[in-house]
Amino acid sequence: MKTDKNKKSSENYLERRPARPEHIKWSVDEEEIITLHIENTGMMNRIAQKLFRKPKVSHIHLDKMGSFIWPLLDGKKNIIDLGVCVKEHFGEEAEPLYERLAKYFQILDSYSFIEWK
Repeated sequence: MKTDKNKKSSENYLERRPARPEHIKWSVDEEEIITLHIENTGMMNRIAQKLFRKPKVSHIHLDKMGSFIWPLLDGKKNIIDLGVCVKEHFGEEAEPLYERLAKYFQILDSYSFIEWK
């Protein structure tokens, strides 16, 4: 009998389907660079805001490739599908493609900037 842990380890990471969480606001500038507007909530953030004048909203600027990928995160396309789109748009500039995408999604996931469908 497989446990959830075994199931996750046998799952192909590139077949996962990332999606943008609805609570994350974002905007696009003139150069088509996307900025995520992350509200810093919770008790520790409130303390940091009062004591250390930390912002209520953090603004995370994505790079060119991240800005291309972000609007495509609909929960329907898996990482392989997204890689095909990135390869068509950026060509050789995207290489090593899937290693970069895997790392990118690991980072987004570690900050809870994406959800998995």
